[in-house]
Amino acid sequence: MGQELENWDAVIIGAGPAGLRAAEELGAAGHRTLIVDAKPSVARKFLMAGKSGLNLTKDEPRSMLLSHYGAAADWLAPMIAEFDAAEVMDWATGLGSTLFTGTTGRVFPSEMKASPLLRAWLARLDGYGVERRTRWRWLGWQGDALQFDTPDGLRQVTAGATVLAMGGASWARLGSDGRWAETLAADAVPLAPFQPANAGLLIPWSDHMAQHFGAPLKGIALCAGAVRTRGEAVISRQGLEGGGVYMVCAAVREGAALHMDLLPDLSLDQVIARLTRPRGKSSLSTHLRKVLKLTPPRLAVMQEFARPLPAEPETLARLVKAVPIRHAGLRPMDEAISTAGGVQARAVDSGLMLHARSGVFCAGEMLDWEAPTGGYLLTACLATGRWAGRSALDYLAGSYATDAATA
Repeated sequence: MGQELENWDAVIIGAGPAGLRAAEELGAAGHRTLIVDAKPSVARKFLMAGKSGLNLTKDEPRSMLLSHYGAAADWLAPMIAEFDAAEVMDWATGLGSTLFTGTTGRVFPSEMKASPLLRAWLARLDGYGVERRTRWRWLGWQGDALQFDTPDGLRQVTAGATVLAMGGASWARLGSDGRWAETLAADAVPLAPFQPANAGLLIPWSDHMAQHFGAPLKGIALCAGAVRTRGEAVISRQGLEGGGVYMVCAAVREGAALHMDLLPDLSLDQVIARLTRPRGKSSLSTHLRKVLKLTPPRLAVMQEFARPLPAEPETLARLVKAVPIRHAGLRPMDEAISTAGGVQARAVDSGLMLHARSGVFCAGEMLDWEAPTGGYLLTACLATGRWAGRSALDYLAGSYATDAATA
């Protein structure tokens, strides 16, 4: 290659929240640490998420926080226990951010942007002597050395410890393209197939819905299988989007039927009672608007999926409380906010080190877990990054104890 082989104490591959948090642990301990990223700049997905208000975490009890990680909650528990919502908030304020908590418990920087926090974070890493290189795409291993495609050609680097934090397989233009999966599969690392998470629903609307594109559906509940959630949705040209939809995404992906409760604050009996009021000469649609206070978007959704509407009050009330939402599945994976799948729990030990590669740790969305939006994604990325970073510290110190698989 014509260039001397570089050697570092630690190399972090992927400069998103998980990778930066791992680098922070290693840099603070005085280790020569290098962060590399395939894109021209770091934390692109983090910055994009912050454009609509950077939701750092959810201020709620740890048990409730963990309940949003589904089947992965058990093995994520020790990591989140050491870096839960309170720890995330302390960390962010330590970087100079002023935080506020919304009425739903979501925590944001007062600037509502990611860029000020990122600048302070990178300045901290610079102070630790952590070096960053961009446009370095990881190609796997050449013997024990990490190999990269760089603007200066192929480069090889050796590391005492490596943290892989390259994200999942959504928003490839921002860096999370999942191409690393082929490299790990060749090393017989157990992987779960990538699937879209926090994705919108594809619905082939009829023409009469066009006037409602962009309209919010407020005050609704969605139910898919055992999951029932309150949350807002938005009618888009492609279907339904928004936080309420993302909460039921996993259940829908697994085949559960989806229903929408248009009046979750009223019981079935209360809806029946209202519908039995005299209708007079009013049309059924007018009657529904008057007695149930249904907004035009909610009424349009009901008509879209249940025309002709039944006139009998009890049957109509049951429909109002459970409109069947027919759809064509989830939006494409690259349009999803996050992905399920990746490095399975059984592929790593309790310190997140790969069984197949000593000294190589995984963090963030590379791991096979998923969570809805609302602060849960970023919390787990930070928590697993910190955990992997601290495990790498123990490995470099010669005090790391391997154990059995975590699943």
